[in-house]
Amino acid sequence: MGVKLKDIIKAESINFKDLEGRTVSIDAFNTLYQFLSTIRQQDGRPLTDENGNITSHLSGILYRNSSMIEKGIKPIYVFDGTPTDLKRETIAKRREIRDESEKIYKEALARNDTKTASKYAKRSSKLSPDIIESSKKLLTLMGIPYIEAKGEGEAQAAYLVSKGDAWAVASQDYDCLLFGAKRVIRNLAVNSNLGNLEYYELKKVLSSLNITQEELIDMGILIGTDFCEGLKGVGAKTALKLAKNNQLKEKIAELQKETTHDLKEVHDIFLNHEVNTDYKIKFEKVKQDKLIEFLCYEHGFSQDRVIKASDKLKNLSSNQGSLDAWF
Repeated sequence: MGVKLKDIIKAESINFKDLEGRTVSIDAFNTLYQFLSTIRQQDGRPLTDENGNITSHLSGILYRNSSMIEKGIKPIYVFDGTPTDLKRETIAKRREIRDESEKIYKEALARNDTKTASKYAKRSSKLSPDIIESSKKLLTLMGIPYIEAKGEGEAQAAYLVSKGDAWAVASQDYDCLLFGAKRVIRNLAVNSNLGNLEYYELKKVLSSLNITQEELIDMGILIGTDFCEGLKGVGAKTALKLAKNNQLKEKIAELQKETTHDLKEVHDIFLNHEVNTDYKIKFEKVKQDKLIEFLCYEHGFSQDRVIKASDKLKNLSSNQGSLDAWF
């Protein structure tokens, strides 16, 4: 879910023409959850093949990325690595919520309550090992590179931008800004027309709020992050007021008394997160025959639609080129 900053930061205007020829590092888990929750049937059921295997994510990966590549946007997917101990608690709580949502969803289906079923089906989306591995396989067949993060995918995606290997991070979560992402794009992979783009530049965000990066992190901690709950009653607007009144450290100390989590450790996760520096980025040619075999023969996709989508991937070049011109 990430830290809630929407109330205090304003998105800049950007369109797909602005992204032509640019590379974006995509938060894979965040995007896959988007596909799993939005690409569903009317009653909330996910798309499946004849064997009952979920294919919503495969559909999202194929059609969304082929459309992006056709527009000249080059995606690099970044997958989460091992979660920190601090995040395991959050993951466990989310699992409980998803399990409860799945129970309500199935009960609603049984009584033909499609409205309730659809609502809770989206909340019950789970990222299984099979979904992750099939996603990686599809990306490889499409010629799209992916990177395994050591920890948080958002931190790794932000690192790619800092190294000039990507122009911006594509994610729905504002956490990317706390991880130091220079540029963040939201809504790049949400709906059929590739979304209503939101663009954030970290330097401008900090300048407009008149705060530092470390103050932004402290604000996020008080609001609440994936690594610890925030201070009760503190939202984005209140956190900003605390920053302007030089009260962040005081409130952090107050929160520390209420939580068993080490807030210095949480702060350090955002400021000095361990990343994978040993990676290679290479855009390959689409393996159309194997793509058809995987999607059509194994998962029941329309061959005509897969061929049409794969034809768009021919714009994907192995020549990465320099991104210096975009900075």
